[in-house]
Amino acid sequence: MKRFFDTELEQFRSHLMLMGETAIRQVRDALKALVDVDVALADRVIAADDELDRLEMEIDDEAIRYMNLRAPVATELRLVIVGMKASHDLERVGDECTTIAKRAVRLAAEPPLKPYVDIPRMANIAIEMLREAMECFLHGDTEKALAIVRRDAEVDAINKQLYRELTSFMIERPATTTRALELMFISKSLERIADHACNIAEEMVFLAKAQDIRHREELKKS
Repeated sequence: MKRFFDTELEQFRSHLMLMGETAIRQVRDALKALVDVDVALADRVIAADDELDRLEMEIDDEAIRYMNLRAPVATELRLVIVGMKASHDLERVGDECTTIAKRAVRLAAEPPLKPYVDIPRMANIAIEMLREAMECFLHGDTEKALAIVRRDAEVDAINKQLYRELTSFMIERPATTTRALELMFISKSLERIADHACNIAEEMVFLAKAQDIRHREELKKS
């Protein structure tokens, strides 16, 4: 028989999933603003960060209220703790999207340094990682969560390759330095977004198995 306040947990889950969808949309829009040189869209991404901030505060309030009033059992306690931590990661994703959008605005005033290939590839991987991490939250799929964690190395490799390429631009053509640095910072933001997706995936393993795999490479590989 369901406990009479299970609807509160369902609402909590729904708000976290809404926050995940909002964060994913922010990443997609920030990338589109950069590639399409769409300053108006970049401005909307910057303004929309307030929505993620609001959702994080709402999720925290719901979690604290639930723990104070409902004496949660172990599985419920893990759910609200993981939800709070995941919402913090999603809020940080929004911050990185704001950074990308602001740099996209600055780059819009300059001729493109190079065709955008690696940055969209990084963004698409990060979006997939975020989407799959949120699916793990719904379905408790620990195998998928571990696959997300392992995929982070792919984003790291693209980021390092792009840094090397942009460094060469700056050395060979000093006039490109400002644009190259902007792209480096955008690349770093995408790498951090992937890191936040990994954090969420690791928390999903804890939610499903009560096993903390952070900083434990042997558990991530097993």
